[in-house]
Amino acid sequence: MSTDSNRANPADYHHPVTPAAPDLKPGDEAQPGTPGAAEDLCETCGGSGKLAGGKTCPECEGTGRVMRGIGGG
Repeated sequence: MSTDSNRANPADYHHPVTPAAPDLKPGDEAQPGTPGAAEDLCETCGGSGKLAGGKTCPECEGTGRVMRGIGGG
C-alpha cells in the first residue's frame, strides 16, 4: 500500500473573493464602466420606464435606461 503524501488536500485551496457585481437589469448588456459600453434608452419602454397600462418596465426596472455595447471591431 502506498501513500501519496504529495497529493494536495482540497481544503488547502483558497478561492479568491470577488467583489459583488452591481445589480444588472435584465436589459443590460454590460456592467457600468465596462469599456465599449454606455447607457442608452431602453427600447422596450422607449426610455419612459413604464409600459402601456402604467406597469414598470421589466427590462430597465423603471429607470428608462440600460447599458448597451457601443464599441465594435
